[in-house]
Amino acid sequence: MSDAARRAKRMEEALREGGVRMTRQRALLVQVLAEAEDHPDATEIFRRVREVDGSVSLSTIYRTLAALEAQGMVQRHAFEGVPARFEPADTPHHDHIIDIDTGEIHEFRSEKIERLQREIAEALGFELVHHRLELYGRRKRGAGEG
Repeated sequence: MSDAARRAKRMEEALREGGVRMTRQRALLVQVLAEAEDHPDATEIFRRVREVDGSVSLSTIYRTLAALEAQGMVQRHAFEGVPARFEPADTPHHDHIIDIDTGEIHEFRSEKIERLQREIAEALGFELVHHRLELYGRRKRGAGEG
């Protein structure tokens, strides 16, 4: 079984445990979300699901995403300047940089940043239990080309 299939199965189980009836449309949404390698917004998820099943409504997408979020299966990211984006909650910790010109979201991980955040929290008398870092920027000319 692939990672995406395992993730989809866990999401379906969480929805059932939360009292949500698993319909064919919801199973398809879960599959699309589990296979996503980006940070789609609800409209993009809707578009991807509709490519397979045109009977799915946008309200079903929103209700199912809310239920998945309530069950701790997806993270909702409210990045500035773009619609809320979603990603499975079981992905390894990472931070984001958002291109303010394109809305494109890039994931990254920096041990230097992780260490510095722990040091700052400790110096202020806190035990760090969770954090989220979002950077906003614009590509420099010539950067990332080629």
